[in-house]
Amino acid sequence: MLEIRDLRTSYGKIAALKGVALDIKDGGLTCLLGPNGAGKTTLIWTLAAILKAQSGSIRMDGEELIGAKPHQIVSKGIVTVPENRLVFPEMSVTDNLFAGAFSRRADKIAVAQDLEEVLQRFPRLRERANQDAGTLSGGEQQMLAVARALMARPKILLLDEPSTGLAPIIVEEIFEIIGALRDEGRTIFLVEQNANMALEYADDFYLLEQGLVTFGGKPGDVDHDELIQRAYLGTRKAS
Repeated sequence: MLEIRDLRTSYGKIAALKGVALDIKDGGLTCLLGPNGAGKTTLIWTLAAILKAQSGSIRMDGEELIGAKPHQIVSKGIVTVPENRLVFPEMSVTDNLFAGAFSRRADKIAVAQDLEEVLQRFPRLRERANQDAGTLSGGEQQMLAVARALMARPKILLLDEPSTGLAPIIVEEIFEIIGALRDEGRTIFLVEQNANMALEYADDFYLLEQGLVTFGGKPGDVDHDELIQRAYLGTRKAS
């Protein structure tokens, strides 16, 4: 569904992505692993058009997206769940969910139907519908961030480090939600530090090190111990 080729993004003179190439397949969960500072979040922000790519190509169903604005990316169906959730803390749970459907706000009947669907999927959010999002637990805020993204009816869901800062038991719950979305046939691009958990759910994965993709394949294609070491520590040998 999404083809990324020779993608380069910099912070001033510092190159963060140095020619990234990967594919996000339709109807599966593609995972991106890598150590801190590898450029994983930079890639998410570039796909979302929050950061501007210096060069390269991002094509969705054959359409070039380089140069599009963030709201245009959302309208095309690429929706991000950012790292650290970034819910609107002083808005209610319900208003956060309506914010996710902002690009579709004219279709009030469909938005109301989608609101009911996400509240059925996340019963804890229904219980806290009128509560300020900032008062939710970390796990509940992560659920809200995912639910808010679903309100946009994404074709591709970009998940940036959904396990960050959560207790292990909550991490398992979040990944069960991600697995359920994958099983429904949704297209998911997951950036994650928890390599062990991510590989349990991934259909395909890539390894990003120092701004370059150094491996791509299926979870069983490489030695597990070596992969985990590289994902956390970045041990790519210089060529």
